[in-house]
Amino acid sequence: MTNIVITGCSTGIGLATAHYLKDQGIKVYPTARKEQDVSKLKKLGFADAMLLDITNYGHISAVIKEVLTKDKTIDVWFNNAGFGQAGMLEDIETHILKEQFETNVFGLHEATRQLIPIMRKQGYGKIIQHSSVLGIISLSGRGAYNASKYAIEGLTDTLRLDLANDNIHLSLLNTGPVTSDFRKNAMKKLKDNVDIENSYHRETYLQSIEGRHKKVPFNEEAISVAKVVHSIIQAKTPKPRYYITKATYLLGYFKRILSSKLLDRVLVRL
Repeated sequence: MTNIVITGCSTGIGLATAHYLKDQGIKVYPTARKEQDVSKLKKLGFADAMLLDITNYGHISAVIKEVLTKDKTIDVWFNNAGFGQAGMLEDIETHILKEQFETNVFGLHEATRQLIPIMRKQGYGKIIQHSSVLGIISLSGRGAYNASKYAIEGLTDTLRLDLANDNIHLSLLNTGPVTSDFRKNAMKKLKDNVDIENSYHRETYLQSIEGRHKKVPFNEEAISVAKVVHSIIQAKTPKPRYYITKATYLLGYFKRILSSKLLDRVLVRL
């Protein structure tokens, strides 16, 4: 039976993917960074749920060791854990930017780095990196998150070249708007880490907070991501990149055909 480790399964995409893959007969090791979320996962029927804060490198090692003890191999690893720090870049203090990168980039890199020698030794493996449509294009007010996803793109594109002679496949997911707690959590991070009242962009922030429940164009359900992950598991040679949601296809197309100046005119309206 093929197995997969999924990071960031407390809610949203991670949880939906864990449920979907389990129903498809995949052995799922879902992980979450809080003990109460691990307990919730076990109550939902995921007996192999484990604690994993991706910023804790000891947690990463412990999860890898536990899976290898049970199954001898790690077939697929889905680096899904991450969050979005909202705010204009001039308002994001450097230590807050570092926190964004600790989870979205450095934790992902450490997990990947620890997995490579294991997958090389077993002779195969697949690593799925959750990027974003914002790893392709940038949107105002999301600079910290944009930068973290651009970093994932660079790391993964390079690593595919580094591993060209190994049977280890890396795939990027460029996911657009999907139903989850992502936007709600991003607004919380905005309130927690940005001095809204004293910001030049105060009115923009307040409008964003007030409109946080408005309908998002081209939004899809989290199952869209789960189905792509399943297709990667099934593929003999998965693609290096998968676009998910119409928004990603549309904005990816604009990125290819428009000049930077014209693209900026489009993006500043979103």
